[in-house]
Amino acid sequence: MDPVVAAAVAEAHRGEWGRVVAAAARLTGDLDAAEDCAQDAYADALGAWAEQGVPERPGAWLTTVARRRAMDLIRRRDTLRAKLPLLADQGPAAPAAGEAGTSDVIPDDRLRLIFTCCHPALAVDARVALTLRLLCGLTTAEVAHAFLTGEATMAARITRAKKKITAARIPYRIPGPGQLPDRLAAVLDVVHLVFTTGHTAPAGTALQRRDLAERALDLARMLRLLLPGDPGVAGLLALILLTDARRHARTGPAGRLLVLADQDRGAWDHSEISEGLTLARQALAHRPYTRYPLMAAIAATHATAPRYEATDWAQILALYDQLIAIWPSPIVGLNRAIALGQAHGPAAGLAALDALAAEPQLTGYHYLPAARAEYLRLLHRTGEARLAYDEALLLAGNTTERDHLTARRASLDA
Repeated sequence: MDPVVAAAVAEAHRGEWGRVVAAAARLTGDLDAAEDCAQDAYADALGAWAEQGVPERPGAWLTTVARRRAMDLIRRRDTLRAKLPLLADQGPAAPAAGEAGTSDVIPDDRLRLIFTCCHPALAVDARVALTLRLLCGLTTAEVAHAFLTGEATMAARITRAKKKITAARIPYRIPGPGQLPDRLAAVLDVVHLVFTTGHTAPAGTALQRRDLAERALDLARMLRLLLPGDPGVAGLLALILLTDARRHARTGPAGRLLVLADQDRGAWDHSEISEGLTLARQALAHRPYTRYPLMAAIAATHATAPRYEATDWAQILALYDQLIAIWPSPIVGLNRAIALGQAHGPAAGLAALDALAAEPQLTGYHYLPAARAEYLRLLHRTGEARLAYDEALLLAGNTTERDHLTARRASLDA
């Protein structure tokens, strides 16, 4: 295989898969058939590009071929005139296959696809799986690995989700103005969940899953392209950029975890920070604030501090107060308690953390006992700190985080 062609196809798979599947789904109304059409297009590219050269617009080439495959499939089924596919909306007729190279309908197709994948009728894990499978092009095995599930289990989950879309007649279209805010919030949550899972892997030996973090960044950029005026989309992309900017500084040469206070801020990606700050300002220009602009503002406050000791914790605490008022989540409460301790001392932070101990959502969340251990350490309550570290170690699944907690616990004796 020509390595230049193989690299071009791989790059097109990463950047264009969602476009190609979405364009085929617009015609077939069947997600399995759309995937098959997309896979055929990429297989054709390996041979055609080796003979004819890589086209100037690989995505347009692939989309055209996939749409032609979809039209052939429809003709074979002899259903084009008999009935509309279950997923197709009642809007204007789809363009002919020869028109697939134009860009006017492709963004809407991707937007339709992500709203279909993230429909509230589907369970959250199914939304994530479908988004990674159909928009990002991950294999079933890769999706299963990302969420620590067996391949057979993930395959069944994806199949059930597709069947539910068909059985429930979930429409393949962008929600109307009355539904868009709630539906878009579900989409943003899926992209954010993909990023957080990649930013700090829940298990395994590596702290980060860069493949997932990068896929989430790709999805957030896509949403920004398709919905440029939405402050929630701008806020989410800003949050991801400002958080991802620290990726190279989060571990030392031996893979040791470096917390925010120990990171070399010169190693942060300042181009991502600059882009993130611009987006955060744009998102915060809209009132009332929603979740992701406020979360981006918190990340921006960290990103603009020249050193850890100069962090404006009072500002961060004020932002968390605003965030928890519109999104009373126990996770937000935990982060607010940590900020409170930084702004007003470890005793205040510990009291706020202890008030969250009964929250069911935090029962198995190792960051709660880990945060308690740090404040107990600062209060010289060494025995209690040791027990809190033990609890955090029982709950943590990531080896890098476990090693960090083990070292912190051992340092108590020193």
